[in-house]
Amino acid sequence: MAAAPAVGTAAGTGRSARLGPWGAFLVRRLVGLTAVAVTLVAGTFLMVQLIPGDPARVVAGAEATPADVELVRHDLGLDQPLLVRFGTYTSGLLRGDMGTSFQTQEPVAEIIGGRLPFTAEIALLAVLVVLGLAVPIGLAAAARGSRRTDASFTFVTGTVGATPEYIIGTLLVLGFAVELGWFPAAGAETLVSMVLPVAALVLPATCVMARIVRSEATHVLAQDYMRTARGRRLPPLRLYARHALPNLLTATLTLGGLILAGLLGGTVVVESVFAWPGIGQRVVEALLVRDYPVIQGCVLILGLLAALLNLLVDLVLALLDPRTLAGKGGR
Repeated sequence: MAAAPAVGTAAGTGRSARLGPWGAFLVRRLVGLTAVAVTLVAGTFLMVQLIPGDPARVVAGAEATPADVELVRHDLGLDQPLLVRFGTYTSGLLRGDMGTSFQTQEPVAEIIGGRLPFTAEIALLAVLVVLGLAVPIGLAAAARGSRRTDASFTFVTGTVGATPEYIIGTLLVLGFAVELGWFPAAGAETLVSMVLPVAALVLPATCVMARIVRSEATHVLAQDYMRTARGRRLPPLRLYARHALPNLLTATLTLGGLILAGLLGGTVVVESVFAWPGIGQRVVEALLVRDYPVIQGCVLILGLLAALLNLLVDLVLALLDPRTLAGKGGR
């Protein structure tokens, strides 16, 4: 009985040796990504079944008779058993068909294709800004290390980081669009229109990630090699950028990847606040009219984008910390 695990371990080690560290790493991540995709497909299908209300009634209209509603339900395929509908849904996805909108009769793939660039614009810009701000802010807070700085940093980042995006977005509209008139309150007509939606996404995420960076930087700065580097009177830029930053990025990105992926969920709320014509706003519109195929398609795409972002973070971690390739030192 004790020999079986040894055989399995030897077989796994042999496969890893044949694939190489990067090959085995990519296989593990792709298997995980496939599992996430399968879970998302099942989850998005089951999720819409729990939404209260009858989409057939909404599509048929308030004046429709029960017979009309039943006819619409049959046309939409809602009278079929749950397993049959799930089979139709998954087989369509395998063919690249995400279904047709109940309301507009447009293919869901075309709806998402028209909305995705808008969501990608603000989400990608928000990710870059968060990384560009959170790391130096957190590192600076750890380097200062005074009691007053720590108290101010903790209060500000804790307050802003805990504030929901829709509240921040509303305050930004009132302050910078209504009162000052510096930016548009809604729409996507110009590049300036991106400022407030991106800010609403960036502010809480930056504060949360900056706290993580500060915590890791405090630990790194207390290490012996950092005290030695300070004793050599290295310039501050070289001291922190060359010696401290590389050693805190691994742990920071490990947790930061989850925060960055959460930005995609925040786009649903932010796009509604600013009437930004992306996937998030389309999800809200579809929820109001029980448009199941659009809800399923939009949520599935947002979930897959979050999973791909986490995969990208894993690849960066593997480059920064080779131990991750062997499943050590990483997530």
